[in-house]
Amino acid sequence: MTHILAIDQGTTSSRAILFDPALSPGATAQQEFAQIYPASGWVEHDPEAIWDSVMTTCRAAIDKGGLTARDIAAIGITNQRETVVLWDRATGKPLHNAIVWQDRRTAELCAKLKAAGHEGMVQEKTGLLLDPYFSGTKLAWLLDHVEGARARAMAGELAFGTIDSWLIWKLTGGAVHATDATNAARTLLYNIREGCWDAEICGLLDIPMALLPEVRDCAADFGLTDPALLGGAIPILGVAGDQQAATIGQACFQPGMMKSTYGTGCFALLNTGERLVRSQNRMLGTIAYRLDGKTTYALEGSIFIAGAVVQWLRDGLRIIESAPQTQMLAEAADPSQELYLVPAFTGLGAPYWDPNCRGAIYGLARNSGPAEFARAALESVGFQTRDLWEAMAADWQAETGAALDAATLRVDGGMSASDWTMQFLADILGAPVDRPRVLETTALGAAWLAGMRAGLYPDQAGFAATWALDCNFAPRMNDATRSARYAGWQDAVSRTLSRP
Repeated sequence: MTHILAIDQGTTSSRAILFDPALSPGATAQQEFAQIYPASGWVEHDPEAIWDSVMTTCRAAIDKGGLTARDIAAIGITNQRETVVLWDRATGKPLHNAIVWQDRRTAELCAKLKAAGHEGMVQEKTGLLLDPYFSGTKLAWLLDHVEGARARAMAGELAFGTIDSWLIWKLTGGAVHATDATNAARTLLYNIREGCWDAEICGLLDIPMALLPEVRDCAADFGLTDPALLGGAIPILGVAGDQQAATIGQACFQPGMMKSTYGTGCFALLNTGERLVRSQNRMLGTIAYRLDGKTTYALEGSIFIAGAVVQWLRDGLRIIESAPQTQMLAEAADPSQELYLVPAFTGLGAPYWDPNCRGAIYGLARNSGPAEFARAALESVGFQTRDLWEAMAADWQAETGAALDAATLRVDGGMSASDWTMQFLADILGAPVDRPRVLETTALGAAWLAGMRAGLYPDQAGFAATWALDCNFAPRMNDATRSARYAGWQDAVSRTLSRP
C-alpha cells in the first residue's frame, strides 16, 4: 500500500488525486458538474451528480496511475463546506437538491434571529455569525419546505450532512454517518468550545438532533469503502473542510501563521493555537483542525467571490475564453483608469456580512473596455484580502496585546498561479506573499491527514519540513499609492452596501 487517494470535492468540480510515498501528487482526474440557480441568490447542486463525479474521478485517477485498491493505503476527503444535504436513511436518496454555501435564501431568517438578540449567544458558542452562509439555517429551510421532512426527521428516518458526510455515507454503503470537527464547526450547530452539537441552537432552529452525524477528529477512522465501488475496501482515514485542509497543506501549524486560498471564493485562516479569539471585527472563530482529541483554533475571513469573478468575465460578459487571458488583459489596461469592481454577486462576506447588496463597478469612462474590466476583477481579490488582513490584525492585537507577526501570507488555489494577481496582492497588503511549489494544498492536506493516520507519512514537524517555496512576491507599490488605492476601494464598498 504505497499511495493515498485524495478526494477534493469542490463547488464547481470534483477531483481525485493520487499522492505517492513522497507526498507528491500524481495521477489526477477532474469533472465539473452543473450549478443550479432556482432564483436570484439561490444556488443548488444535485447530490447524486456530486456523487457520480466523485466516483468517476476516483476510478479514472486509479486507472491513470496504473493502480488497484490494494495499492491505496487510505482515502482522504476534503470538501466544499456549509453545503447541505438531507437524505433518507433507508434508501440513501436525497430529499432535495443540496443547498450550496453561496445560497442566500435564508437571509430573512438570519435577520429575524439577529433582531431577536440571538447572535451574541451563537457567536460565543460557534464562533460564527448569523448569516445564510452557514449550514444551520439551510437545514431549517429544508425541514420547513420539503413536505413531511420535519416529521420524518423527528422519527429518525432522515440524515443531515455536509458534503463530507454525504460522501462518507455513500462510500461506506450507508454504514457510517459521521463528519469531522472542521466541517461540524461550519454548521452553526456545533459548540466549538465544548466540542459537541449544541442543543440550545438546534432548539432555536427547530432541528432534531437525531439528524446530526457523529463528529470525529480530522485524522480518524471513518469506515471502509464498499468493495464494489473501487475494486476493494479502502479505509477512509482523513477528513477536513477545504479551507482547513489547505491550512494543513500549507503547514500553518504555529500560532500567527496565515494562509489564503483562492478558489471560487477566497478564504484566509490565521492559526490562533489553543486560543479561540472572539472577533471584534466580524471575522469568524473556527476550528483549524483537531488531532488526537486536541483542538487548534483559527480566525477566518470568507470572501464569496474570488475565482468566480474570472468565471463571470468568461461566462457572463464573454470577454475572455480562458482564465489566463485575464492576466494578459490586466497587463494591457489603461493605467490612468481606476475602476473598482465590487463583486457582490451573492452579497458580501467578511467583514461586511451583507447578504442583500449586489455587485457594482465604479469609475467607468467612455473608453473603459475588457482590459480595464479584467484588471478591476483581479484587483478586487487583492482588495478583499486586505479587508481580511486588517480585521485579523486588529483582532489579534486586541486579544494578545501584540502586533500580528504574520509578516508573510502563504497563498494557494487556482488564482495563485497568476503572477500578476499575486504581485498586486503583495502590493496592496504591503507584505510578502509566498506561493508554494505544490499548489494542490487542499488535496495535499487531506492526503497528509489520511497518510499520517495510516503510518505512511510523517508527523506534523516532519510534514512542515517538506513545505517548499515556488515564488516570493515582495511589495513594490509605494505607501502613498497603496493608501490611495485602498481608500478608493473602501469608498466603492460603502456605496455598494445595502441600506436598512
